[in-house]
Amino acid sequence: MSLYDIPLRTLAGDPVSLADHKGDVLLIVNVASQCGLTPQYEGLEQLQQRYAGRGFTVLGFPCNQFAGQEPGTAEEIRTFCSTTYGTSFPLFEKTEVNGENRHPLYAELTRAEDASGEAGDIQWNFEKFLVSPAGSVVGRFRPRTEPGSDELVESIEAHLPR
Repeated sequence: MSLYDIPLRTLAGDPVSLADHKGDVLLIVNVASQCGLTPQYEGLEQLQQRYAGRGFTVLGFPCNQFAGQEPGTAEEIRTFCSTTYGTSFPLFEKTEVNGENRHPLYAELTRAEDASGEAGDIQWNFEKFLVSPAGSVVGRFRPRTEPGSDELVESIEAHLPR
C-alpha cells in the first residue's frame, strides 16, 4: 500500500491523505505536549520554516500511548502548539502508533529500519520518519535525535526536490 493512499484526518477531523503532499519531502513525527522531548517542537518548526519553500513539510501526529503524555483534546493540542511553539506545520488527529489499533500509516512506517537496522514499534514520542518525494521511507530517526541534528538535516537536504 502506498503511503499516499492511507486515509488520514486533520486535527480538526477533516479527511485528508498524504497525496496532498506528493512530490515533497515529509518528516512524519509522533508528538506529545507533556513529554520531556516536547521542546523538539521548536526544532521541528525551525525545519519547517527553513525548508518549506523547497518542497518539505513536517507532519505531526499527536499520540497518547506513551505515559499518557498527550491527554488533551484537539483544540487543547492546537492551542498548545500554536501558542507555545508557534507551529505552522500540519497536525493530525490523535493516532495510535503501536499495538493492535496501530494506524495503517504507522503500520507502514514501522517497517522501516533505523540507522542500526532495527524496525518495529515506535520507542517513544518524537520518533521521526523521512519520506522521499516519491513516497518511500528514506530515514528513521529515534526520539532522541534532535530535529537540528546533522544526520537529520543532511538527510533532508539530500532528498529535497528543489
